[in-house]
Amino acid sequence: MSARMFVAYFGSEDGILGATRAVREAGFEIHDVYTPYAVHGMDEAMGQRPSRITWVCFFAGAFGLAVALALQIWTSAVDWPLNVGGKPHNSFPAFIPVAFELTVLFGGLTTVAALFLRSRLKPRMSNAHVLPRVTDDRFALALVVEGHAFDADRAEAICAAHGVVETDFVEVSK
Repeated sequence: MSARMFVAYFGSEDGILGATRAVREAGFEIHDVYTPYAVHGMDEAMGQRPSRITWVCFFAGAFGLAVALALQIWTSAVDWPLNVGGKPHNSFPAFIPVAFELTVLFGGLTTVAALFLRSRLKPRMSNAHVLPRVTDDRFALALVVEGHAFDADRAEAICAAHGVVETDFVEVSK
């Protein structure tokens, strides 16, 4: 399934940021913004809510910490207690390395999985969403054309006020 998009290409970070804010305030629906690197403030310019992925990472890390401590306490104090140098069976300083590693492992893997699920990324997915013109010196703003009354002249005028290099209509798959 494909959709028709109005794409405006910019040569600078400031231009794409200003144009994104302006078209959103003008009521246009933004499909996506393509940049060769992360542009600070772009999520606010697009009107996106703060990401909840940090909470996913926190709770996955806390779960990994709980699993690591429970496993170590159970194995060393309940299931197979060994007297090692007269130390207590539940010696927490000895548990720190494994607890840290499982916290990072659970947090990292769960965060990557949540990111892929939320972004609808799948292995071997085609790169149909990527615009070929976006390189290390171009930025692109894609606006949704279908589904509402789209005024191409107005969109072009807003983008021109922010230093657009070129505009085009492109078919992208959803």
